[in-house]
Amino acid sequence: MSEAYFRVESGALGPEENFLSLDDILMSHEKLPVRTEIPMPRLGPFFLDRSGGTETDNAIPQGSKLELPLWLAKGLFDNKRRILSVELPKIYQEGWRTVFSADANVVDLHKMGPHFYGFGSQLLHFDSPENTDISQSLLQTFVGRFRRIMDSSQNAYNEDTSALVARLDEMERGLFQTGQKGLNDFQCWEKGQASQITASNLVQNYTKRKFTDMED
Repeated sequence: MSEAYFRVESGALGPEENFLSLDDILMSHEKLPVRTEIPMPRLGPFFLDRSGGTETDNAIPQGSKLELPLWLAKGLFDNKRRILSVELPKIYQEGWRTVFSADANVVDLHKMGPHFYGFGSQLLHFDSPENTDISQSLLQTFVGRFRRIMDSSQNAYNEDTSALVARLDEMERGLFQTGQKGLNDFQCWEKGQASQITASNLVQNYTKRKFTDMED
Protein backbone atom coordinates (compact mmCIF):
# COMPACT_ATOMS: atom_id res chain seq x y z
CA MET A 1 0.00 0.00 0.00
CA SER A 2 1.50 3.34 -1.06
CA GLU A 3 1.63 6.24 1.36
CA ALA A 4 -0.34 9.42 0.66
CA TYR A 5 2.57 11.59 1.81
CA PHE A 6 6.26 10.85 1.55
CA ARG A 7 8.16 12.71 4.23
CA VAL A 8 10.57 15.34 2.89
CA GLU A 9 13.61 15.99 5.04
CA SER A 10 13.92 19.39 6.69
CA GLY A 11 16.59 21.79 5.48
CA ALA A 12 16.25 24.14 8.45
CA LEU A 13 19.64 23.22 9.91
CA GLY A 14 21.26 24.48 6.70
CA PRO A 15 21.30 27.98 5.18
CA GLU A 16 17.76 27.73 3.79
CA GLU A 17 14.56 25.88 4.60
CA ASN A 18 13.20 23.19 2.31
CA PHE A 19 9.76 24.42 1.30
CA LEU A 20 8.75 20.93 0.21
CA SER A 21 9.04 19.93 3.88
CA LEU A 22 5.93 20.33 6.02
CA ASP A 23 8.13 20.74 9.11
CA ASP A 24 9.97 23.66 7.49
CA ILE A 25 6.73 25.29 6.34
CA LEU A 26 5.37 25.21 9.89
CA MET A 27 8.69 26.37 11.34
CA SER A 28 8.94 29.34 8.93
CA HIS A 29 5.57 30.63 10.20
CA GLU A 30 6.74 30.93 13.80
CA LYS A 31 6.82 34.54 14.96
CA LEU A 32 10.02 36.54 15.46
CA PRO A 33 10.16 39.85 17.40
CA VAL A 34 11.57 42.68 15.27
CA ARG A 35 12.00 46.46 15.45
CA THR A 36 11.51 48.67 12.40
CA GLU A 37 14.50 50.88 11.60
CA ILE A 38 12.70 52.97 8.94
CA PRO A 39 9.04 53.97 8.39
CA MET A 40 7.13 51.43 6.31
CA PRO A 41 4.60 53.22 4.08
CA ARG A 42 1.07 51.86 3.61
CA LEU A 43 1.67 48.82 5.83
CA GLY A 44 0.10 50.27 8.97
CA PRO A 45 -3.40 48.81 8.47
CA PHE A 46 -1.94 45.31 8.28
CA PHE A 47 -0.17 45.67 11.64
CA LEU A 48 -2.46 48.15 13.40
CA ASP A 49 -2.95 46.02 16.51
CA ARG A 50 0.73 45.13 16.75
CA SER A 51 2.39 48.44 15.88
CA GLY A 52 0.62 50.50 18.50
CA GLY A 53 -0.84 52.95 16.01
CA THR A 54 0.00 54.24 12.55
CA GLU A 55 0.90 57.58 11.04
CA THR A 56 -1.45 59.61 8.86
CA ASP A 57 -0.10 58.04 5.66
CA ASN A 58 -0.78 54.56 7.06
CA ALA A 59 2.92 53.94 7.57
CA ILE A 60 4.38 51.83 10.34
CA PRO A 61 6.51 54.33 12.33
CA GLN A 62 10.23 53.84 12.79
CA GLY A 63 11.02 52.06 16.04
CA SER A 64 7.79 50.03 16.08
CA LYS A 65 8.00 46.59 17.64
CA LEU A 66 6.31 43.84 15.66
CA GLU A 67 6.14 40.07 15.54
CA LEU A 68 6.65 38.79 12.00
CA PRO A 69 6.74 35.25 10.62
CA LEU A 70 10.29 34.04 10.16
CA TRP A 71 9.95 33.87 6.37
CA LEU A 72 8.86 37.54 6.20
CA ALA A 73 11.55 38.75 8.60
CA LYS A 74 14.21 36.99 6.50
CA GLY A 75 12.84 38.57 3.33
CA LEU A 76 12.91 42.10 4.79
CA PHE A 77 16.24 41.83 6.58
CA ASP A 78 19.06 43.66 4.82
CA ASN A 79 22.32 44.69 6.49
CA LYS A 80 22.87 47.56 4.04
CA ARG A 81 19.41 49.13 4.07
CA ARG A 82 18.68 48.41 7.75
CA ILE A 83 14.94 47.96 7.25
CA LEU A 84 14.51 46.12 10.53
CA SER A 85 16.49 44.65 13.38
CA VAL A 86 15.76 41.33 15.04
CA GLU A 87 15.36 40.73 18.75
CA LEU A 88 16.35 37.28 19.98
CA PRO A 89 13.48 35.20 21.37
CA LYS A 90 13.96 34.62 25.10
CA ILE A 91 14.83 30.94 24.77
CA TYR A 92 17.92 31.83 22.70
CA GLN A 93 19.10 34.63 24.99
CA GLU A 94 21.95 34.37 27.49
CA GLY A 95 19.74 33.49 30.47
CA TRP A 96 18.31 30.39 28.80
CA ARG A 97 21.68 29.49 27.28
CA THR A 98 22.99 29.29 30.85
CA VAL A 99 20.16 26.89 31.76
CA PHE A 100 20.95 24.68 28.77
CA SER A 101 24.64 24.56 29.62
CA ALA A 102 23.82 23.53 33.21
CA ASP A 103 21.41 20.69 32.31
CA ALA A 104 19.67 20.71 28.94
CA ASN A 105 17.58 17.66 29.83
CA VAL A 106 15.39 19.56 32.31
CA VAL A 107 13.92 21.86 29.64
CA ASP A 108 10.61 21.15 27.90
CA LEU A 109 11.76 22.08 24.40
CA HIS A 110 8.42 21.36 22.77
CA LYS A 111 6.69 23.84 25.05
CA MET A 112 9.38 26.49 24.53
CA GLY A 113 9.50 25.98 20.76
CA PRO A 114 8.55 22.86 18.79
CA HIS A 115 11.26 23.63 16.20
CA PHE A 116 13.96 24.72 18.63
CA TYR A 117 17.00 23.61 16.60
CA GLY A 118 15.69 24.56 13.16
CA PHE A 119 14.41 27.98 14.24
CA GLY A 120 17.62 28.68 16.16
CA SER A 121 19.72 27.76 13.13
CA GLN A 122 17.73 30.17 10.97
CA LEU A 123 18.39 32.98 13.46
CA LEU A 124 22.04 32.86 12.39
CA HIS A 125 20.87 34.44 9.12
CA PHE A 126 20.45 37.80 10.89
CA ASP A 127 24.14 38.40 11.73
CA SER A 128 23.63 38.94 15.46
CA PRO A 129 26.77 39.51 17.58
CA GLU A 130 25.55 36.54 19.64
CA ASN A 131 25.50 34.14 16.68
CA THR A 132 28.58 32.23 17.85
CA ASP A 133 27.12 31.73 21.32
CA ILE A 134 23.77 30.67 19.85
CA SER A 135 25.31 28.09 17.53
CA GLN A 136 27.45 26.65 20.32
CA SER A 137 24.43 26.47 22.63
CA LEU A 138 22.37 24.64 19.97
CA LEU A 139 25.13 22.08 19.45
CA GLN A 140 25.79 21.54 23.17
CA THR A 141 22.06 21.23 23.88
CA PHE A 142 21.66 18.60 21.18
CA VAL A 143 24.69 16.62 22.36
CA GLY A 144 23.53 16.84 25.99
CA ARG A 145 20.05 15.49 25.19
CA PHE A 146 20.93 12.99 22.45
CA ARG A 147 22.01 10.09 24.68
CA ARG A 148 18.91 10.22 26.88
CA ILE A 149 16.66 10.37 23.82
CA MET A 150 18.25 7.31 22.22
CA ASP A 151 18.38 5.42 25.54
CA SER A 152 14.66 6.07 26.01
CA SER A 153 13.86 4.94 22.48
CA GLN A 154 15.77 1.67 23.00
CA ASN A 155 14.08 0.85 26.32
CA ALA A 156 10.45 1.36 25.39
CA TYR A 157 9.30 -1.71 23.46
CA ASN A 158 5.55 -2.05 22.94
CA GLU A 159 4.89 0.75 25.42
CA ASP A 160 3.04 4.05 25.36
CA THR A 161 5.78 6.59 24.48
CA SER A 162 3.66 9.75 24.57
CA ALA A 163 5.14 10.86 27.89
CA LEU A 164 8.69 10.24 26.64
CA VAL A 165 8.32 12.43 23.55
CA ALA A 166 6.15 15.17 25.08
CA ARG A 167 9.17 17.31 26.02
CA LEU A 168 11.08 16.82 22.75
CA ASP A 169 11.26 19.23 19.85
CA GLU A 170 10.25 17.97 16.39
CA MET A 171 13.77 16.97 15.31
CA GLU A 172 14.29 15.05 18.55
CA ARG A 173 10.97 13.27 18.03
CA GLY A 174 12.24 12.17 14.62
CA LEU A 175 15.37 10.74 16.27
CA PHE A 176 13.23 8.95 18.85
CA GLN A 177 11.09 7.39 16.13
CA THR A 178 14.23 6.26 14.28
CA GLY A 179 15.49 4.61 17.47
CA GLN A 180 12.13 2.93 17.99
CA LYS A 181 12.13 1.59 14.44
CA GLY A 182 15.60 0.15 14.95
CA LEU A 183 14.48 -1.53 18.19
CA ASN A 184 11.35 -2.98 16.59
CA ASP A 185 13.30 -4.25 13.57
CA PHE A 186 15.83 -5.92 15.88
CA GLN A 187 13.10 -7.56 17.96
CA CYS A 188 11.47 -8.91 14.80
CA TRP A 189 14.81 -10.27 13.58
CA GLU A 190 15.50 -11.87 16.97
CA LYS A 191 12.11 -13.63 16.86
CA GLY A 192 12.69 -14.82 13.31
CA GLN A 193 10.00 -12.50 11.95
CA ALA A 194 12.29 -10.40 9.79
CA SER A 195 12.06 -10.52 6.02
CA GLN A 196 14.35 -13.02 4.34
CA ILE A 197 17.59 -11.50 3.12
CA THR A 198 18.13 -12.03 -0.60
CA ALA A 199 21.08 -11.27 -2.84
CA SER A 200 20.82 -8.16 -4.96
CA ASN A 201 20.32 -8.42 -8.73
CA LEU A 202 23.84 -7.06 -9.21
CA VAL A 203 25.37 -9.93 -7.21
CA GLN A 204 23.18 -12.54 -8.92
CA ASN A 205 24.12 -11.32 -12.38
CA TYR A 206 27.82 -11.26 -11.47
CA THR A 207 27.59 -14.88 -10.18
CA LYS A 208 25.89 -16.05 -13.38
CA ARG A 209 28.59 -14.43 -15.54
CA LYS A 210 31.31 -16.01 -13.39
CA PHE A 211 29.84 -19.50 -13.79
CA THR A 212 29.45 -18.98 -17.54
CA ASP A 213 33.11 -17.97 -17.87
CA MET A 214 34.21 -21.05 -15.89
CA GLU A 215 32.18 -23.37 -18.15
CA ASP A 216 33.71 -21.83 -21.24
